[in-house]
Amino acid sequence: MANKANKKNEATALDLNETLSRSEAFVTKYKKQLIIGCVALVVVVGGFLGFKYGYLQPQEEKAQTLFTQGLTYIAQQDYDKALKGEGKFPGYIKLANSYKLTDASNLANIEAGFCYYQKGDYKNAIKYYEAFSPKGDKTVSAGALAALANCYAASKQVDKAIETFRKAADKADNESMSPAFLLEAGKLLESQKKNDEALKVYTEIKEKYPNSTLSARQPAQNGLMMDAEIDRYIQRVSK
Repeated sequence: MANKANKKNEATALDLNETLSRSEAFVTKYKKQLIIGCVALVVVVGGFLGFKYGYLQPQEEKAQTLFTQGLTYIAQQDYDKALKGEGKFPGYIKLANSYKLTDASNLANIEAGFCYYQKGDYKNAIKYYEAFSPKGDKTVSAGALAALANCYAASKQVDKAIETFRKAADKADNESMSPAFLLEAGKLLESQKKNDEALKVYTEIKEKYPNSTLSARQPAQNGLMMDAEIDRYIQRVSK
């Protein structure tokens, strides 16, 4: 048994030595190429870090400051100045187009879309809402999708509106926002006389989000419980 173990150890040692020899031979043969590769990697990593901290971070900070300034015009309902700017504020259109790769630029698309929607310019509202890139959050991104759905509905693109409301509901994935977005999709299906499809959506609200305001029974003034709001929609399309 000892001899077998010794032979096994010797074989392992030989394999290891052979592997090391091959590795050394590879390094010796391709030494120049490996050095060039390492230098290139350092340059790429260094370039990325330089871009991130030397350019992108300052751009992000500046864009965030400008983005916040523009909210004042939104609050004042001065949508033209919010879009095109005033003084040092460049406007959300320029902010969206001139500060690419920043989060503020991405969010500026939402504000520009909102301003155009309020002005009744649904074509440009859709343009900027579509330019927004949804992230991993369940609030802002979901809300932006719902706003885009509203724009589609306002411009008579009902099928797109329904599809986008459903995407917004999936993105939100919560008891407060998702049922509201699905309800809008259901109402649009009703407007198309697609009651069977609307029924599926309303039923989904009740079954998937039972604790939502739409699905929960509410107390009445006489102390009794009223039927859930979603039940009225279900009954309406079930006739």
